[in-house]
Amino acid sequence: MKKLFCCLAPLAWLHSAAAVDAVRTANTVVLDETGVKNLRIETLDVEEADFEETAFALGRIALLPGNSTVVSSRLSGRIHSLLARPHTEVQKGDELLWIESRQPGDPPPVIKIEAPMTGLISEVNVVTGQPVTPDSHLLEIIDLDNVEASAAVPEHLAGLLKPGQTATVRVAAAGDKTFEATLMHLGSGVDPASSTLEAAFHIANPDHLLRPGMRAEFSITLSKREGVMSIPRSALQGDAAGRFVYVKDFELKNAFVKTPVETGQINDHAVEILGGLLPGDSVVTKGGYSLAFAGGGSVSLKAALDAAHGHEHNEDGTELTAAQKKAHETTTAGGNHEHEEGGSGDLIWKIVSGVLAALLVLTSLRRPKNANPEAA
Repeated sequence: MKKLFCCLAPLAWLHSAAAVDAVRTANTVVLDETGVKNLRIETLDVEEADFEETAFALGRIALLPGNSTVVSSRLSGRIHSLLARPHTEVQKGDELLWIESRQPGDPPPVIKIEAPMTGLISEVNVVTGQPVTPDSHLLEIIDLDNVEASAAVPEHLAGLLKPGQTATVRVAAAGDKTFEATLMHLGSGVDPASSTLEAAFHIANPDHLLRPGMRAEFSITLSKREGVMSIPRSALQGDAAGRFVYVKDFELKNAFVKTPVETGQINDHAVEILGGLLPGDSVVTKGGYSLAFAGGGSVSLKAALDAAHGHEHNEDGTELTAAQKKAHETTTAGGNHEHEEGGSGDLIWKIVSGVLAALLVLTSLRRPKNANPEAA
């Protein structure tokens, strides 16, 4: 019995390996160069890196407190000339406007108003000739080099936040560009209507892409783990019942294998992989959704394997066994033999037909000319 088990064990292993290869073959999509280009396939190697647990929140961009100033006049008069234009950059000391004083004089004295700070003129509230007083709000200048991003964080996450934590901020106006922000303080109370707590982040904004009032998306880092194998979220397909990715075949050119994976935590840009992939596997990060509908692809698996290995395979991609090779050779040889026999038979039939025709002619020529027609 022990010897029988030892003999059967390798057979069971071979059967299991064949089953795995059959499943892999059925889930392989092979494309040509044009197909890869049309589907815009992009891949990325799997590697271990830091993985962040994050929380998502929405909010708005706002001015930093103290980063704005109102320009006014120290005396009464009227606007003599106005140089300031709304939504333009100014430097500290630039001329903004001239005010004609109400003090007596011929002509009346004119006072120059300069920019008290460098920034952007956000609004201009006067026109030339308009009377002004010391309490008149002439214009406003704001500094956008640094801005505040206020996130509305669900109250159940409030206990996980503390000053110094970081977040990645996105705004629609900046496209794919992201901004790194630092948490400065939390709100003093929860909004009862939305059950959220304000979390104020500060962001460096040297290009002035962020403007007050813009809607912002926050990915707040709650914790970080090192040495975690992860892939981009764009590579993951399927649903809760079965997650999978497409992995570039290490041997076949332009071949991609549908591979089930076991996932862990998911943040706004990455997915933790617990099983199904190995470091160095190249996963499809763009175009994978189209691969799911590509069927077998634009190139047959047999043709791809034949080209890669230098010998023939079956249509399903499996190795051609010795018995299959012999049967294939026998069928080919038999077909050629029948073709040759058919050619010889046709030649013999033509010769026999020719001989019979010649004998018939000779018989007609040798018949006597005075023979009785009735006897004949």
